[in-house]
Amino acid sequence: MWSLDQTFETSAGTVVARVAGDGPPLVLAHGWPWSSYSWHRITPALEARFRVHAYDMPGFGRSQKDGARPPSIDVQGEVFCEMLDHWGLDAPRVVAHDFGGAVTLRAHLLRGRDYTALVLMNVVAMRPWGSDFFEHVKRHVDAFTGLPPHIHKAVVCAYIDSALAHPIAPDDYDGLDAPWLTPDGQTAFWRQFALADERFTAEMEDRYGDLRCPASVLWGADDPWIPLARGAALAERIGVPLTQMDGLGHLPQLEDPPRVARAILSRLEG
Repeated sequence: MWSLDQTFETSAGTVVARVAGDGPPLVLAHGWPWSSYSWHRITPALEARFRVHAYDMPGFGRSQKDGARPPSIDVQGEVFCEMLDHWGLDAPRVVAHDFGGAVTLRAHLLRGRDYTALVLMNVVAMRPWGSDFFEHVKRHVDAFTGLPPHIHKAVVCAYIDSALAHPIAPDDYDGLDAPWLTPDGQTAFWRQFALADERFTAEMEDRYGDLRCPASVLWGADDPWIPLARGAALAERIGVPLTQMDGLGHLPQLEDPPRVARAILSRLEG
């Protein structure tokens, strides 16, 4: 069971979190439509070397889904800073996935937060980053928020499955889709499509070469959502090599946990 035993009031609502392990501080930033649960297969390896901090972002997982502020990427960047302050972290190591990349890059480049190291894995950072389905839903959000629950569940499951290039454990599907199958979860799921805006990465793209910490870019080479070429463009913009993980899709940490844990540890400890 993935345990989240902390709660904290942020400017975008109540979030749930966990801190475990021994060693230097490490913060995990999940993406969409995931939650901190997406890290659960690799945290044992990380917690053996680091004190790992993870949380469900506002609007995701077990955190509040109807906070006063819409949980868009810019707001998530502010909340990430709030979480660092809450935990008393000045320059942690950070591992980010999907739009967690944009969130942590915003905190670093636009809000002056320092990191000891930054690992970016299949992240939202370079335009364009919306699929055809994403753009279609964005134009017709109201039509989707009212879907009958059983149809909504089928769409969520199919959407999650479309991110994968390699099977994941059957139980992991349940852990990923469960937060979106409640009434408030259904509303929050579709609202994220409406909140997506490429300006949140556009305003940073010309600054990726200004990162103030060692950075690594890891990419599931067969990502159906954000192609490898986007990862290569990001790595080139930062000025680092791209590490591609053949046979993996958009959710590497659940598709091949041992391989991904080794890759992350080698970059955090290198």
